[in-house]
Amino acid sequence: MTHTFTAIIERDGDWYIAYCPEIPGANGQGRTIEECKNSLSEAISLILDDRLEDAMRGIPEDAIQETVSLS
Repeated sequence: MTHTFTAIIERDGDWYIAYCPEIPGANGQGRTIEECKNSLSEAISLILDDRLEDAMRGIPEDAIQETVSLS
């Protein structure tokens, strides 16, 4: 499944910094725009994985789990 998020990228001296308004706390940095976007992508992935793990705690074993797709 592919997800698309917004990357806001700004220059700060010799560095680029980025954040994702859809995912509070997701920030990236790099010497190039590509490095910055990769760093932000890793941060988004870590945050979403952590949120999923946290959300799955406490779900009853007999609960039905299905997937929902958006188009």
